[in-house]
Amino acid sequence: MDKVIITVVGKDTVGIIAKVCTYLAEDSINVLDISQTIVSGYFNMMMIADFASSTKSFAEVSSDLDALGENIGVAIKCQKEEIFEKMHRI
Repeated sequence: MDKVIITVVGKDTVGIIAKVCTYLAEDSINVLDISQTIVSGYFNMMMIADFASSTKSFAEVSSDLDALGENIGVAIKCQKEEIFEKMHRI
C-alpha cells in the first residue's frame, strides 16, 4: 500500500468533499480514512488515501489537487505518509 495524507483547509462551501473525492475516485485513489470539521465557517479535512492503484505520478496528483483547491477556494496539500510521519515525530 502506498499511503498519502491529504489536507484541505479553507472557507466552507457546498461540495468540497464531493469534488475532492470525485477527483480521487477518477484516478483510482482509494480513501482509507477521513476526518473533517467546520469551525466558525472554516472547513478542515484530513484524509488518508491509498495511492497504489493510481495511473498518475505522485507529483501529477499533488499538482492536480493544488489546482483543484485553487478552483474551489481551498488549500489542498498532499504528502507521502512516510514524509508526513517524519515531519510530525516528537
